[in-house]
Amino acid sequence: QVQLVESGGGLVQVGGSLKLSCAISGYIDRVYIVGWFRQAPGKERELVAFGTSDGRSTVIQDFAKGRFTMSRDYAKNTEYLQMNSLKPEDTAVYYCAARQGGMNNSYKSASYPFWGQGTQVTVSS
Repeated sequence: QVQLVESGGGLVQVGGSLKLSCAISGYIDRVYIVGWFRQAPGKERELVAFGTSDGRSTVIQDFAKGRFTMSRDYAKNTEYLQMNSLKPEDTAVYYCAARQGGMNNSYKSASYPFWGQGTQVTVSS
């Protein structure tokens, strides 16, 4: 069974930064897809970014471009989402997710069978 454990959320002021971590364990393909999603109160879960676990391909949603980046520590099997220049509208519970397969089917949350527990990010103005 694949397990994802997230950490790194918190309260930050507008313009601040946070780095979310997602430690992945269990059996999964050598190269897999990691997605970051978020869900604000009263809103649907939305895609933030996704990419291959080898770092070769990454897709960042328009609202996050230039502010959010994905990275990884292969030794720790941990994925990261660096978030800079945070805005109040970034306030949400952030989730990491993993799936096997290619990039083409990785835009929708329903495509991901493995999920972290979520971590709260609150941006205060």
